[in-house]
Amino acid sequence: MSKYLDAVIVEHNPTKKEIKRAVIWLHGLGASGHDFESVVPELGLADDIAVRFIFPHAPERPVTINGGMVMPAWYDILEMSIERKVDVSQIEESSQQIRDLIAREIERGVAAEHIVIAGFSQGGAVAYHVALGYPQRLAGLMALSTYLATNDHIDYSAANQAMPILIEHGTHDPVVPVILGEQAQQLLLSKGYNVHCQTYPMAHQVCMPQIKSIGKWLNKVLS
Repeated sequence: MSKYLDAVIVEHNPTKKEIKRAVIWLHGLGASGHDFESVVPELGLADDIAVRFIFPHAPERPVTINGGMVMPAWYDILEMSIERKVDVSQIEESSQQIRDLIAREIERGVAAEHIVIAGFSQGGAVAYHVALGYPQRLAGLMALSTYLATNDHIDYSAANQAMPILIEHGTHDPVVPVILGEQAQQLLLSKGYNVHCQTYPMAHQVCMPQIKSIGKWLNKVLS
């Protein structure tokens, strides 16, 4: 059995050159790696950037807030309060699986500094945990409609102190209130991180103006 999570792979490589850039993008609770697959052609990525998108599928596990129903989940969410009590050991377990995917990209010839870690909602909480604690410089961190669940458990890495961080959130999000995105922004700014935050008049989703904005950001951090 492979130690790597199953994943959807999409390559943006118009000029068919060797791929030296990668984006590992984590879906939200109950979704799958196919969730953001269709976004790639809409990003408007530059023709001279050859990039591999890895959209891993979360493991299936019982989720307390959904009555213990088994579904794709990066970790168990124990309560839906604004504090978001979560299973930190499962976040760490999922983070190790993402670190394994980073290691595989490095083995394929993609330098760590050319790898972006991205996540939506629950996937974003894992993306925060992975990228902020990663011991080598990464290209960037993209946190979409999400929250920083593990501030007290992250061993913040000096290697990524200057890493670009993009936080994007819907102002009408009923699932992860925008205040949680703003709290993450303020915390990271207080720690001296390079954070750009943007909101959109939307719910718990992505929208086309946002996708274009993400594409511009990726063009910059992967160039």
